Amino acid sequence: MEELEKYNEKIFEDIKHIDEYGNEYWEARELMTILEYRKWQKFINVINASKIACEKSENLIDDHFTQVGKLIEVAKGAKRRILDYKLSRYACYLIVQNSDPRKEVVALGQTYFAIQTRRQEISQKDYNMLTEDEKRLYQRSLTKKGNYSLNKAAKDAGVKNFDKFHNSGYKGLYNGETADDIAKRKKLRYREDILDNMGSEELIANLFRISQTEQKLKRDNVKTEKDANDTHYEVGSKIRETIKELGGTMPEDLPTPEKSIKQLEKENKINSEINTISDIEDEY
Repeated sequence: MEELEKYNEKIFEDIKHIDEYGNEYWEARELMTILEYRKWQKFINVINASKIACEKSENLIDDHFTQVGKLIEVAKGAKRRILDYKLSRYACYLIVQNSDPRKEVVALGQTYFAIQTRRQEISQKDYNMLTEDEKRLYQRSLTKKGNYSLNKAAKDAGVKNFDKFHNSGYKGLYNGETADDIAKRKKLRYREDILDNMGSEELIANLFRISQTEQKLKRDNVKTEKDANDTHYEVGSKIRETIKELGGTMPEDLPTPEKSIKQLEKENKINSEINTISDIEDEY
């Protein structure tokens, strides 16, 4: 079980991506490496078999296997476009089911994705039916996962001062404000997390900043701390420009919720315990 946990955190979760809409996905070529396939042609056979299984289960292939192109560097700085796929969690589940079961990592992947695919993903319809507090809890969960992936990408890009790196992104999105400036404006207590004190709309803007910065660091193969900070600022600024062009409310003008995420989580825990006690009492 400990070994499976290691694969969860260090292998399958580490190559998970989150797009601008908060949807998670995996890249086929990264998954291929993890599953110890050396040749793309062999792995594409696994993908094709998985597509057939997807269709037979009455799921739309395009919803789970999105074909994309990717530019890679070849000899003498030239670039070549190669085929890749953005895979849903369900697609990954099908792929590990169709992979070579003799490989230990495949067997572990089968267990991992089988467990995860049973967890119902929230649909847009479900999301729209949530209360604002429920939306906040959901979006905050996504930003935590996103920041984990972003920090890893930033470290690979040479970042050592993570406070400065994250402030670069906030400055771009919040018209020059640092995390401390945002906290003061929101009148938060010392060291209180600013993301825990944002509404769902503000969290979505920050999730977009987080996910797009991660992708740009990787796509541009950023390798210096200065370039990483500049990239984060640039992404934040672009998102701010987009919000302005669309006539949206600037992040700093959005209201601060009365309750923090920590308070909501505490209340949910208390309510859950009360409901559990009530259920036990009902049995007697």
